[in-house]
Amino acid sequence: MSILNAMYAGVSGLDAEGEALGVIGNNVANSNTVGFKESRAVFENVMGSTIGDPNAIGDGVRMTSTQQIFGQGSMLNTGQPTDLALTGDGFFVVNGNVDGQNGNFYTRAGQTSLNSSGTLVNPDGLALQGYATLPSGQLSSQLGSLTLQTAALSPKATSALTVTANLDATATPPTNSWDPQNPATTSNFSTTLTAFDSLGNSHQVSVYFENTGSNTWSYHELANGGEVQGGTSGQNVEFGSGTMTFNSNGSLQSVTPSGGTVTFNGAQQQTMSVNLGTPVASGGTGLDGATQFGSASDVSSQSQDGYASGDLSGIKIGQDGTVSGTYTNGQTVAVGQLAIAKFASNNGLAQAGQNCWAATKASGDAALGVAGAGGRGAIATGSLEQSNVDIASQFVDLIAHQRAFQASSKTITTADQMLQDLMQIKQ
Repeated sequence: MSILNAMYAGVSGLDAEGEALGVIGNNVANSNTVGFKESRAVFENVMGSTIGDPNAIGDGVRMTSTQQIFGQGSMLNTGQPTDLALTGDGFFVVNGNVDGQNGNFYTRAGQTSLNSSGTLVNPDGLALQGYATLPSGQLSSQLGSLTLQTAALSPKATSALTVTANLDATATPPTNSWDPQNPATTSNFSTTLTAFDSLGNSHQVSVYFENTGSNTWSYHELANGGEVQGGTSGQNVEFGSGTMTFNSNGSLQSVTPSGGTVTFNGAQQQTMSVNLGTPVASGGTGLDGATQFGSASDVSSQSQDGYASGDLSGIKIGQDGTVSGTYTNGQTVAVGQLAIAKFASNNGLAQAGQNCWAATKASGDAALGVAGAGGRGAIATGSLEQSNVDIASQFVDLIAHQRAFQASSKTITTADQMLQDLMQIKQ
């Protein structure tokens, strides 16, 4: 009887609209959940007759599934260096336990921090996954957690002194021959750099330049004898030297170094070369380091490659996902690069809770890569992706489903009244 069909169709409407209200309620409840993606109810009609009957009357409706909407959420600038957001497709990869299941999970929520071991984790303790930096400087091909060194960073002994300077072309050789114990009056120009030994102790190292004739110079590396093994306090120790020749246009033609090995007290022996640029004889321009022009001798820049020990002071994450630790000695050490997962079908992902998704057969396996490559989004540091739930549209949908629920209930009450009328015919 069609009256009973109408009643049962109304019941199906109550069930379906009630489930849809649950979907909206979940969306609204997560309107402030970082990285959350809203869902919508998917309905389909139900037929109780054989397919092909043009006069068939439907038996109502059912909610078959919920479809997630993976639209981009708004960016919230937090200024927190460990807050991350993806602008575009892709998911951060995290590893750990989610509701009793261990393995890799995928998330858009980038609220991270360092745990006591120096590992980058999310608020639930799941470790972000990436490719660690190998001692060679290359990235590992194996996926794993990224951990910063929390112990003191080992010092590095200086091995190169780099000086970019002009030596006055009008200079003449000093009156007195070169004397390391009286360098100021037996040279034309000098500069001093701070170098480090294998223990991280700093030492003042001076480089003196002496004009030895037309377009020729020599340089001398000096250290305080009281700081050098076998030296005498108050006396200079010359541990390296070299000769230079220049062309008529002021470019550096050649450099011939000599020595450069020194052992500071209590430290290991080390070699400190002087980098004066790439001479013409070595295939360079001869203008990127030491030059000889007709202006006063002057240093435009200088540096050295050693450093003292340092403690971890912060973390830095680049747009490409490179994770680096910053240390109190001014060094920045890259520990790896975050992995970004991409799927053939985001809608096939299963919600796992804790702001995570799990891969399924419908989603396909995770295609792992780095940010900004292969269609994967870039990483915005110091930002979080907000929920993409639009409260206004959710309230509109709430009203629509409420009205549909009321209409279905009216179908039931109307069918019930018609049945009562039918029962009263006999009376």
